[in-house]
Amino acid sequence: MKKILAVVLLFNLTTAFSQSAENIIIITTDGFRWQEIFKGMDSAIANNNKFNQYDSAGIYKKFWADDASERRKKIMPFLWSTVQANGQIYGNRNNGNKVNNANPYWFSYPGYSEIFTGYPDTAINSNGFPPNPHTNLLEFLNKQPKFKNKVAAFGAWDAFDRILNEGRSKIPVYSAFDQFGGNMPNATEQVINTLAKDSYKPFGEEECLDVFTHYAAMNYLQTKKPKVLYISYGETDEWAHSGRYKDYLNSANMVDKWIQDIWNYVQSDPFYKNKTALFITVDHGRGDAVKEEWRDHGSDIKDAYQIWFAAMGPGIKAKGEVKTAQQYYQEQFAQTMAAILGVKFTAEHPIGEKIDLNRD
Repeated sequence: MKKILAVVLLFNLTTAFSQSAENIIIITTDGFRWQEIFKGMDSAIANNNKFNQYDSAGIYKKFWADDASERRKKIMPFLWSTVQANGQIYGNRNNGNKVNNANPYWFSYPGYSEIFTGYPDTAINSNGFPPNPHTNLLEFLNKQPKFKNKVAAFGAWDAFDRILNEGRSKIPVYSAFDQFGGNMPNATEQVINTLAKDSYKPFGEEECLDVFTHYAAMNYLQTKKPKVLYISYGETDEWAHSGRYKDYLNSANMVDKWIQDIWNYVQSDPFYKNKTALFITVDHGRGDAVKEEWRDHGSDIKDAYQIWFAAMGPGIKAKGEVKTAQQYYQEQFAQTMAAILGVKFTAEHPIGEKIDLNRD
């Protein structure tokens, strides 16, 4: 009987372990709409010369197909192949699968804060808000022995220093035009720093082009081997605000390619292979009821609280596009990501309950 109990216990422990990832890579692409994720290019926007950069032929050639499932693959081919086949994708409101901001503001600082604290604090009501007073998931994980000094964040926008409270949290946050590698950059970081310094800066000094954020994060992934890595891409939001639909789609398409590069690297490295999860989402949605409002978001823009997320890796069942009619909230992401790693996120503030990604 003791032998049987021991075998059962060992089986249960093994099963529990297999339901958790050892590492996680969290990716956001700022303000990329669920409409393009699930339906692909919007012809009403693409046909408007004000938004297609006077190149309707080019935007149609690259991103159009008559069938919505084919259109969406043209923008996000990795999401709609590998992630769909091996993970879960949420937020297609046409199926009643709804994901919302819980915060009432529907713009970036409150959205990113909600993602990482699990708490939609209504006091956080400005992109200029001071350093976040609330403990975030990255900070919490960095205090756990198995993740200590193995957590890092890269963001195109300089506000991440405040959103993740770099000063208090003591996790490295590389944002905008920070010098990658600090005072001792390696050869790759030196090149990235030089290119970023001398680059065209369409968004000013507050935000760099995504290419610099991506390659700095990839270099860190390859050389530092973090167990928890966050990467925030920003161009989808910037080009949308500029009304440049072609660039908005191209930047999302590039993010999808970079996610594929990250996954291919992860699956080629013994440190990460089959031990690492991806969690992909956005900070807020955008307008759609009035097509001109696709450029904008915020509480005065109808339906800009509508978002989406996707996940893949250990502890995440392969369900593909989840079509069940359900309601989820951004405040649930922090505890969900903690659960993927087999831990429970605790803090001094309320935290949204996890979404069970392992449920049949």
